[in-house]
Amino acid sequence: MAEENLNVHATCVAFAGQGVLIIGPSGSGKSALAIQLIALGAVLVSDDRTLLKSLHGSLIASPAAAIAGLIEARSVGILRLRHLAEATVSVCVDMSLSEQERLPQPHSLEFLDIMLPCLRRVDAHYFPAAVHAYLTGKLIET
Repeated sequence: MAEENLNVHATCVAFAGQGVLIIGPSGSGKSALAIQLIALGAVLVSDDRTLLKSLHGSLIASPAAAIAGLIEARSVGILRLRHLAEATVSVCVDMSLSEQERLPQPHSLEFLDIMLPCLRRVDAHYFPAAVHAYLTGKLIET
């Protein structure tokens, strides 16, 4: 069976091997969220272009070679950071949709026939910390 690959307009960071794939249109805050997550201990995987592949039922993210280790800090410039060659994606954050519910129903998105839990953007200062807690804690279904 041929390995499937997908090149997406997305940013990815990882906490202890768990990748956060951040999707959304240009200017939606993907890189800004990634930089905030990096400040909380995440490591950059990719910014702007992310290569995805399916491997044994997991979604693996890696950077495009030409921009590996680079991230745009809007109004600051392009930063060179330590980065990972790949990470297993555990959750997606969709910056194009804003979550309105206090206790939302679970959302998901599919990439390469792999279903991922998906968080929607929350316009609050605590959102990066909540994404970190989502990965390091356990979500209690309501």
